Amino acid sequence: LYLCVSLQGGVDNEATLTAYITIALLEIPLPVTHSVVRNALFCLETAANQKENHVYTKALLAYAFALAGNRDKRKALLDSLEKEAVRKDGSVHWQRPGKEPEADLPFHRYRAPSAEVEMTAYVLLAQLTSQPAPAQEELTSASLIAKWISSQQNPNGGFSSTQ
Repeated sequence: LYLCVSLQGGVDNEATLTAYITIALLEIPLPVTHSVVRNALFCLETAANQKENHVYTKALLAYAFALAGNRDKRKALLDSLEKEAVRKDGSVHWQRPGKEPEADLPFHRYRAPSAEVEMTAYVLLAQLTSQPAPAQEELTSASLIAKWISSQQNPNGGFSSTQ
């Protein structure tokens, strides 16, 4: 079985959906030597080499390669994502290009759309999923990401969507 999945639902592209499925397989955990996982990772390596990857796709790819133990691809994607990070109020997050946050309204704190929360969480997972354990620099960066994610919680502890 060759796993390069076609576009489905609200997913941006084939690489994004393939990354979702590969992540699920690696979290089972299926070994990276399993033929389906190996073929999926081949597709993702091809996708990772494209220069015009969307920030959301890069976040998913970084986590997939982290789970697969591919340190070089993980680091290259995290380095690329670092250049696109939004640093504000002592925290770090990522947002989709052209999706500027709405202004804070009185008595209503802005919460990012669920896609921003989700992709930022994938970057956090990619940073913390490292063999050997994450370096101190990665842990420091991860704490700034976690700070932003926790600031997005609503009063009940949830986020802007159930996704």
